[in-house]
Amino acid sequence: MIKIREALLADAPSIVDFQIAMAKETEGLDLESLILVEGVAKVFLDPSKGKYFVAEKNGKIIGCLLTTFEWSDWRNGIVLWIQSVYVNPDQRGKGIYSQLYAYIKEQVKNDSHMKGIRLYVDKSNTAAQKVYEHLHMDGNHYKVYEWMKD
Repeated sequence: MIKIREALLADAPSIVDFQIAMAKETEGLDLESLILVEGVAKVFLDPSKGKYFVAEKNGKIIGCLLTTFEWSDWRNGIVLWIQSVYVNPDQRGKGIYSQLYAYIKEQVKNDSHMKGIRLYVDKSNTAAQKVYEHLHMDGNHYKVYEWMKD
C-alpha cells in the first residue's frame, strides 16, 4: 500500500538522492551535492519556500515532489507549483505520481485560498508529459520562459 504524506526533515537524504537522479536522467545535469543538500534543507527550515511530499511503500520512500507558491492577483489566491518530481524507476507506471498529484489536488480543492496547480516539464520529457495529460492537466495555456544566472 502506498502512503502519501508531507515529508519530514529525516526524508531529506532520499529527496537529495532523487533530485540528483532526476537532473541526470531528464536534463543530463550533474547537480552539486552540497548546494542541493543546503537547498533541500532550506525548504524544511523555511516553510514559505515550499513543502515536500513523499510517497512511501513498506516504510521506504519511492517518490517525491515539491510544491511552491505563486500569488495570483487575478484569482486573489495561491497557485501551487509542482516541481522536483521523482519516482523510483522500478515504481514507475504504477500510479505513484497520480497518487501524489491526487493528494495535492485534494488539498487545493479543500482550501479556499488555493486556486489551482501548475507545473513545468522539460520539452524532451515526453513520458512525464503523457502522465500529466492523462491526469487532465492542460499544457496548452502558457509557455514558460526563463533566464537563469550561471
